[in-house]
Amino acid sequence: MAEKRLGIIMYGVTGRMGTNQHLVRSICAIRDQGGVVLADGGRAMPDPILVGRNAGKLQELAKQNKVARWTTDLDQALSNKDDILFFDAATTLGRHVLIKKAIAAGKHIYCEKPSADSLDNALDLYRQAKAKGIKHGVVQDKLFLPGLLKLKMLIDSGFFGRLLSVRAEFGYWVFEGDWQPAQRPSWNYKKSEGGGIILDMLCHWRYVLDNIFGAVKSVSCLGTNHIPQRRDEDGKPYAADADDAAYATFLLEGGIVAQINSSWCTRVRRDDLVTFHVDGTHGSAVAGLTRCWSQARVNTPKPVWNPDMPQSIDFFKTWQEIPDNRVYDNGFKAEWEIFIRHLFDDAPFKWGLREGAKGVQLAELGLRSWAERRWFDVPELEA
Repeated sequence: MAEKRLGIIMYGVTGRMGTNQHLVRSICAIRDQGGVVLADGGRAMPDPILVGRNAGKLQELAKQNKVARWTTDLDQALSNKDDILFFDAATTLGRHVLIKKAIAAGKHIYCEKPSADSLDNALDLYRQAKAKGIKHGVVQDKLFLPGLLKLKMLIDSGFFGRLLSVRAEFGYWVFEGDWQPAQRPSWNYKKSEGGGIILDMLCHWRYVLDNIFGAVKSVSCLGTNHIPQRRDEDGKPYAADADDAAYATFLLEGGIVAQINSSWCTRVRRDDLVTFHVDGTHGSAVAGLTRCWSQARVNTPKPVWNPDMPQSIDFFKTWQEIPDNRVYDNGFKAEWEIFIRHLFDDAPFKWGLREGAKGVQLAELGLRSWAERRWFDVPELEA
């Protein structure tokens, strides 16, 4: 069957995430594998144009990845009717304006999260896309992590019995930039530039909780600014005034309690940079990015509290690892392929701008909860 070209305007992919996950490991990988197989046997072949403000970075990135097209002129790129999809991985603060512009130009939309800097702006994008009749999607990459896919398999199999609770620990130490360079960009820690871990991570936790464990019904969140001064990419000190850690509790559908700590100020002593510990009446499991361990009711040890004696049970050895019974592709690439099939085949794709708005909604409620020191219910968004 014939190859079908997919012209993609890729904005903001000179950053770490945009380059590594979206350009190199998704679009270039799809191109190198011969495109995405469609329902009629044909293949959708990505043809990206890289767009941004720094001509030197764009030219070098295009050269490194054998991408033929790049430009600093966004308006010119949007005027090309042969490029039907606009993708944005730039900063959160600029996303609303950029995507509005792309929607007005009639482009389909795929973007990173948060989908906007406020719920009003996120819903505005959803309404505009809906009115325009274009297709749209928001990156929900953690749903495709091998560890969480294994957790979902355990849930679907009935392994847990009745789910009781979810406890997650996420984060690592981000260096302040004084004696070691920081491994995250400085804008992440500036309120004025859209930084803050609550806006960043509660968007992730919304779709993870909703899609794997149960719909989020209410939230209580405490944010904090542990490290108030850092150094930027040029070694200059700046006020790091955004929240760099968040401690949140969620009540999910069915009475499930979820607790998630997110921090750029913690040193890791656990299986992975993120771990989800799930307890149910019939079993428990712990998942990281790629691996997952389970413990069934019949294999649960029987510890006895005795503070006067060293612990005799090696608890880590009482868990069994879930085997890799399938091949797991890069999570960003997997979602890109689903969205591309949605564009060409009208295949189902549930993670549109409304789902993106749900993440922004939860982040806003988390920030309000921190400010007002109280729980908030999570209202249903418009269909």
